[in-house]
Amino acid sequence: MVQTGTDIATDWQQPEGNFDYVKREVMIPMRDGVKLHTVIMVPKGAHDLPILLERTPYNASGFVPNNSPHMKDAVWSGNRDWADGSYILVWQDIRGKYGSEGDYVMTRPPMGPLNPEKTDDTTDAYDTIDWLVKNLDQSNGRVGMIGSSYDGWTVTMALLDPHPALKVAAPESPMVDGWMGDDWFHYGAFRQVNLDYFTGQTTAAGSGPSVPREGYDDYSNFLKAGSAGAYAEAHGFKQLPWWNRLSAHPAYDAFWQYQAVDRMLVANPSKIPTIWLQGFWDQEDIYGAVHAWEALKKAGYEENNHLVIGPWWHSQINREGRTMGPFTWNGDTTANFRRNWLIPFFNQHLRGTKMDEPLPTAMIYDPAEDHWDHFADWPGAKTLTPLYLQADKGLAFQQAAAGEDSYVSDPAKPVPYLSRPIPQENDRWRTWLVQDQRFVTDRQDVVSYRTPVLTKAVKLEGAPVADIFARTTGTDGDFVVKVIDVYPPTYPDQPELGGYQLPIAMDIFRGRYRNSFADPSPIPAGEVQEYKFRLPTVNYTVKPGHRIMVQIQSSLFPLYDRNPQKYVDNIFYAKPDDYRKATVSIVHGPGRSAVLLPVARE
Repeated sequence: MVQTGTDIATDWQQPEGNFDYVKREVMIPMRDGVKLHTVIMVPKGAHDLPILLERTPYNASGFVPNNSPHMKDAVWSGNRDWADGSYILVWQDIRGKYGSEGDYVMTRPPMGPLNPEKTDDTTDAYDTIDWLVKNLDQSNGRVGMIGSSYDGWTVTMALLDPHPALKVAAPESPMVDGWMGDDWFHYGAFRQVNLDYFTGQTTAAGSGPSVPREGYDDYSNFLKAGSAGAYAEAHGFKQLPWWNRLSAHPAYDAFWQYQAVDRMLVANPSKIPTIWLQGFWDQEDIYGAVHAWEALKKAGYEENNHLVIGPWWHSQINREGRTMGPFTWNGDTTANFRRNWLIPFFNQHLRGTKMDEPLPTAMIYDPAEDHWDHFADWPGAKTLTPLYLQADKGLAFQQAAAGEDSYVSDPAKPVPYLSRPIPQENDRWRTWLVQDQRFVTDRQDVVSYRTPVLTKAVKLEGAPVADIFARTTGTDGDFVVKVIDVYPPTYPDQPELGGYQLPIAMDIFRGRYRNSFADPSPIPAGEVQEYKFRLPTVNYTVKPGHRIMVQIQSSLFPLYDRNPQKYVDNIFYAKPDDYRKATVSIVHGPGRSAVLLPVARE
């Protein structure tokens, strides 16, 4: 038999008689006529079911990666607990990404000074929900929204003007303030490893490429390139509108202030029951959930907002949660939270099924005690207790005698954030915040202060604050401060943890912003200045037999761009001869350098 045409079926229809769901792909129209690609999974025989919606720039079709007849097997792992036939599951590509029409704008600002259009992600969420409840006859007309990271940001945007059918929300590790402490900067220091994210997101409507590498070790790759701007523009970033906007705004000016979601939430508070959720060691968005919840609480909107912090890396809530680096928890902490708290919370507000136990105001894991703590009010510590830097690299709750410790910070030899080599595809990225800090403790450009061995437990409940007094021979500089739990030299329960230096809170602060985040100024060389900044929130018990350590250094490379240590207007475009060694002196004494700890009890 001779074949003369194509072997491709003209209108292939897969038999789905044995499927326990119906999958639809639709283009939902927005108020301006733009249509957004949406994937819908409806359990067969469904009626009166709630809708779970996630809006994403990461390919809605990819949330259903398997062509299985069973809903639980078809969806990705993060949705399996929801795919039990009791929810209609919906994923949508945001504007301009993958199957959706329109223009993509990175974390599109709301309508206003930075967005002259008549639509934003708030209106798109509203219009999507409106279409879903009117066109899915199997639904009960109630919608919950969920999502992590960028998808968590889309949830927060929906909360600014929620559709009446939106009844519950869970922003997981949401991007809330990209300059203060989420993806793009931390207190002005640029997280340059995100340059791969920029090309992945903004060079194609689908998935773009990462930045090509000449070598295996990113420490060497970034060091050789010079400034973050030189690295970016050598790889064509001038073609990317998002890069051009970001690099033109290194300070916390109106560009960033108008995008601070915590401020927007307070200005437009919702009554939607909401779980603000993140990981204790979230290596990407450790700032957003906590600060959004705190802002709402401070403004008097605590009643419908809950804070949850688990012993997790970024977005681990949607995966298995038995371990974090070398640490093993009491069971699968993420599965247990999803099944015992998150889904029952959604069921309560979407079905009217009362929870066995109400979700507390704050539910925060204590990794040292290996259990959840429930709080009617948070933080547990109402005041901060200074832990003072002492002579001979000591630490104590008593004020210190006057003195100082100096080190030379050399931009040509920055302190790595991980032990080298640091490849682009880095399996340790998820857990770098729990890396044993002994790999840098003995460096000459890292100063480490230790308490004596503790004779009783110190329970921390809240956010530590670094309050460092220092002088430098440069006119700019960064300060990295780490609070560390130092394990005993021997640890019979897990011998490999003997002497382990576990970071429990760390962050970086760019010295030019010591007086104002919006208006940077040179550091007066040789003059003592105060650098005071908040560290990530902790709920942690430092046990007897352990020590508390505070480490201070001036770089965390190549995660953060190098400070040239000479003041320049825009560090993105510092020249090679701007990078200079500086001698940094940490000053201690009465009322001087300390880390202010949220000590609940000791």
